[in-house]
Amino acid sequence: MGYGVMNGFYGVKFKLYLANANRQYERMKIQTQMKALLALEDGRTFACKSFTGPGEIGGEIVFNTGMSGYQEVLTDPSYSGQMVTMTYPLIGNYGVNSEDVESGKVQVAAFLIKEYQPFPSNFRSTATLADYLAEHRVLGVQGLDTRSLTRHIRNVGALRAVLSTKQLDPQILVEKACSLPGMAGLDLARTVTTDRAYRWIDNGPQFIDTKKSPLDNTIWRKRDTHRSVVAFDYGIKYNILRSLSERGMEVTVVPAFTSADTVKAMEPHGIFFSNGPGDPEPVDYGIETARALLGFRPIFGICLGHQILGLALGGKTYKLKFGHRGVNQPVKNLKTGRVEITSQNHGFAVDADSISSSDIQITHINLNDNTLEGFEHKKIPLLAVQYHPEAAPGPHDARYLFDKFLHMMEAFS
Repeated sequence: MGYGVMNGFYGVKFKLYLANANRQYERMKIQTQMKALLALEDGRTFACKSFTGPGEIGGEIVFNTGMSGYQEVLTDPSYSGQMVTMTYPLIGNYGVNSEDVESGKVQVAAFLIKEYQPFPSNFRSTATLADYLAEHRVLGVQGLDTRSLTRHIRNVGALRAVLSTKQLDPQILVEKACSLPGMAGLDLARTVTTDRAYRWIDNGPQFIDTKKSPLDNTIWRKRDTHRSVVAFDYGIKYNILRSLSERGMEVTVVPAFTSADTVKAMEPHGIFFSNGPGDPEPVDYGIETARALLGFRPIFGICLGHQILGLALGGKTYKLKFGHRGVNQPVKNLKTGRVEITSQNHGFAVDADSISSSDIQITHINLNDNTLEGFEHKKIPLLAVQYHPEAAPGPHDARYLFDKFLHMMEAFS
């Protein structure tokens, strides 16, 4: 092939790339000039600009301290009903892709950042963050003083807020924020749970036709060679399912409302209670089911699952001032003395004093505020942690807990 042909081919490709970049730049100029206003329930307001188009949304406003992993944050069901601000200033620099997702859609109510990067550079990138949020109809704003906002939340606690490009009157938006329901008392698990049971196969859900395959002990395809696990979906992250599958477990995910009798009919080797959003106390159906399954099979709970198990054991939960959200939370393992750097995303916690008994051993505490981060039962095979051993994003210090769950099932008789 001659030089002229090659030069012409790549010249056309470059012109197409340049034209697309120019279109993106012109679109960004329009959108970044779109004024927006964030109003908190206590009257504090923050000016910003939309990079995804017009919109208005309300919810609890929280912050995440991770320096990367924004796509995993966006798709984590535990953020349902919340507007998330990233403390790291530059976001969007590596774009988005089809692999770094933790659920089937964007879950956050809105995304608030300091500076948006419209031209991502990463070999896996398939789209810009702006296009991704716009596709899912989620409002994203930049130019926000995220440092000031984060300090304010740390001082006064997580607040209700309204973000709008349509209404810029501070008083009206503050009134709207005050009219929103608080996070305490909200059962959001019912809004994010799957409506159908599914198998986790080849890194994705395979939904089950329960008319042809009833939820009983015939559901398992690899029972003779793999440990079978029923996973309750209160807002489960895909990387939890990946972590279970990587250890040779056959996983069937069931809706949050699935009864204890159905699980007993399935006869799994183990039971998993997942993470999820909202207040654990209104999830009475989950607490009742957990209580009925205690001792039936080995149980592992994470995040909201940890709180549900704490309540099932007679404990109490409470709302944290501003929660733990990020990938650098230090947790001490009281059994080994080892400190683990963990990924966390929760606004509620189990009161350690409320579950203190001769049957329960506190295993982990948060070194920042001494809140409860994990416990085990001394008489029945049960372990629970408040943080996320599957990370995504985050460090891998706590992945051994999935191995521990597997060993619990292997030892159970």
